[in-house]
Amino acid sequence: MIREYRPEPLTDFSKEENRRAFEEALILVKSELGKEYPLIINGERIFTEKKIISYNPANKDEVVGVVSKANQELAEKAIQEAAKKFEEWKKWPADARARLLFKAAAILRRRKHEFSAMMVYEAGKSWPEADADTAEAIDFMEFYGREMIRLGGSQPLTSLDGETNDLYWIPLGVGLVIPPWNFPLAILTGMTTAAVVSGNTVVLKPASATPVIAAKFMEVMEEAGMPDGVINYLPGSGGEVGDYLVEHPLTRFISFTGSKEVGLRINQKASVLSPGQKWIKRVVAEMGGKDAILVDKDADLEAAATGIVASAYGFQGQKCSACSRAIVHKDVYDKVLELVVEKTKAISMGSTDEHKNNFGPVIDKNAFESINRYIEIGKKEGRLVLGGSSDDSEGYFIEPTIIADVDPNAVIAQEEIFGPVLAMIKAEDLDDGIRIFNDTEYGLTGSLYAKSREAIEKCRQELHVGNLYFNRKSTGAIVGVHPFGGFNMSGTDSKAGGRDYLQLFMQLKSVSETL
Repeated sequence: MIREYRPEPLTDFSKEENRRAFEEALILVKSELGKEYPLIINGERIFTEKKIISYNPANKDEVVGVVSKANQELAEKAIQEAAKKFEEWKKWPADARARLLFKAAAILRRRKHEFSAMMVYEAGKSWPEADADTAEAIDFMEFYGREMIRLGGSQPLTSLDGETNDLYWIPLGVGLVIPPWNFPLAILTGMTTAAVVSGNTVVLKPASATPVIAAKFMEVMEEAGMPDGVINYLPGSGGEVGDYLVEHPLTRFISFTGSKEVGLRINQKASVLSPGQKWIKRVVAEMGGKDAILVDKDADLEAAATGIVASAYGFQGQKCSACSRAIVHKDVYDKVLELVVEKTKAISMGSTDEHKNNFGPVIDKNAFESINRYIEIGKKEGRLVLGGSSDDSEGYFIEPTIIADVDPNAVIAQEEIFGPVLAMIKAEDLDDGIRIFNDTEYGLTGSLYAKSREAIEKCRQELHVGNLYFNRKSTGAIVGVHPFGGFNMSGTDSKAGGRDYLQLFMQLKSVSETL
């Protein structure tokens, strides 16, 4: 009997035994840095001449791993093998595919600290952020396995005398999975396992900044017994390999998480019919946000400031759900700003292989330069009250930055920065705050801090985001609890971790027989 789904507990690092266990995992992973990883196509390990080199963003000269890089010829091989394997994999019973996910979740649970430690080195995540990433990956497999069992049989229908009628969910075909670097295990695992537990085969093109954790994911799936060819590991460039596979006539769907610009490009390319293509390609996309926390005048200001800082600076602000705008009622604006500055000053920045540091580097040189450009723009658009400095002599470190008195239409209040930059915006009243909150092209997450039931109910209706939170931070969605996905330019509102998500990778077949 399968027990009811429950989210994976997070590690309590206040306990010495847990800290010691994590330190041992860091030592283990450190000993493996620099290892070379091949492509995996239908189980075949393929080493290529061209490589992707993954560096530690906290120590930019330290090589985390060397990963073979695919070209179009290998992309063609991968999708052809996936297409052949689909004919076999789609016939596996739903509960058998689900059991494979449960096995993989158990393996990952046993190796939790090892995978989290790898993300400390490859992504610059703090211990708690990395631990939450691994826990979420486990949650996705446990949750989606149960969901596939629920959806695996004949679905409810209205009965009719003289007929037997059935309605079945069946898989789509071969999918291209393109996950992001910021949740390099959790989102990758969720996107990939949702597709395969639904009966599809996939070509997995991991983010070039974090391909090693993706290779470690492949180890787990192979150990769990995933048949060769169901998941094909294909690191490569978006322009060469990604576009080729998006446009390929055998590609049935594309599952993407990343920037708005790339998501729109994929959506456009997928809409063009390729020679030999038999279907309309399905695009499942999550494309970022410009998330806000709105603070009303009667709010618990201490709690609001705590939530703003946690949402703005968790994983250096490199989350699509990160709070990059704090919209505060004018009557409490100065006090909230004071509290936010005070709490931000308590953040410890440094290499996250040390537990004391809860704020690490940004992911790479491109991010470092882009975020710094926005900081310079922000200095002209508002009042710099904290941070604003950076140092890339060893790693890509940017101080937590607060810019106050920002106009709602300013560049830093409208464009996604994807870094540790917070714009503080003053609202005249709640209605003005709601207007500012909604006045971006995005609609992913956001929070309201207020005590008034009238204000809460008003914002429940009027704040236009896919994930809305009251009196808590805007980050930290939990699988099965907070189905995740946004509106407008934040994507297709896919609601990952929700009960409708697997249906995005399947189609319904109705069968009727006269008696």
